Amino acid sequence: MDADLPFFVGFSEFPGIGPMRFRLLYEYFGSAMAAWKASAMELTHIGLGSTLTEEFHAFRSTTDPEKSLDNLTRHHVAAVAITDIRYPKLLKQITDAPFVLYVKGKRGETPINLSRTVGVVGARKVSGYGAEVTERIAGGLAQSGCTVVSGMAYGVDAIAHASALDAGGSTVAVLGCGVDIIAPAGNSRLYRDIIESGRGAVVSEMPLGFRPSRGLFPARNRIISGLSLGIVVTEGAQDSGSLITARYAAEQGREVFAVPGAITNPNSRGPAKLIKNGATLIESAADILSEIGLSGNTEKPEKTHPTLSNGEQCIYNYLSNGRGHIDDIIRGTGLTAPEAAGILTVLEIKGLVKDYGEKLFGLV
Repeated sequence: MDADLPFFVGFSEFPGIGPMRFRLLYEYFGSAMAAWKASAMELTHIGLGSTLTEEFHAFRSTTDPEKSLDNLTRHHVAAVAITDIRYPKLLKQITDAPFVLYVKGKRGETPINLSRTVGVVGARKVSGYGAEVTERIAGGLAQSGCTVVSGMAYGVDAIAHASALDAGGSTVAVLGCGVDIIAPAGNSRLYRDIIESGRGAVVSEMPLGFRPSRGLFPARNRIISGLSLGIVVTEGAQDSGSLITARYAAEQGREVFAVPGAITNPNSRGPAKLIKNGATLIESAADILSEIGLSGNTEKPEKTHPTLSNGEQCIYNYLSNGRGHIDDIIRGTGLTAPEAAGILTVLEIKGLVKDYGEKLFGLV
């Protein structure tokens, strides 16, 4: 084990030192260990400030970095320092790259490809159209061998992750909290699917136990774009957080893609705004691959399924046209609410339908 790693972890647990300040310390002292053990006079001398130096001195006097590292091992979490060869090369290129990444996920037969990555983000309250295009694009990217990156939020993020796994591909979820915390809690099943699949990982720059807060999401978004060759916004309002991710992508020199939508849908305004400002309009995963100079088969193989009852077949056929809210399924199939709920449960047990949260269902 790198003797410097515990001190990378120690610094990440102190809230007063972020990537830019840590870089200053690391470059001056030559190692995280030397910076951690530096005297208060040295820390003040290089511009850390007397107040912050006092706070850091108090913090390190009660913190054992080795114990923090042991705690990560107990939680089956890896800490990857920016000096580690395993640290994502694309992310390392951004000016405010996290100095340590926490990673949780079961090791698969094939390592996750972090040189062929595309971020897919968008609205939390996604429409049926937004869900369908997200599924097609994320599934197509995964089928082509790309790793789909997103933020595990409700809506577009969750659909992007699930679609990548359903297509047999890989995905990375970037959290704005510790990787031991499932946020939002309603995505617990997706969280488990990602970390247990052998084809996914949950990552964060936040230490274990760090709770999510609204102010942390912009910082999280810069990591999503930093990990990606390009960012796709499939649906989002004009003030959507996904546009923050797109802005970071542009600042980082990454490609920005947007999916057009109906002008009557408020969630089409975000992509429309991006397109007006120079984002590339795309309609498929193939469009994205062409723009970033990658090739691959984006066609998802057809799936066979066991014999279904009339009601099961009715819902299956309805969902073949894209994901739908349970209210839309009831209206579209003519089934009663109890009938639709019961049949959806049976289809989930059969592995044909998946609940994507907030009563949104789609085919696996």
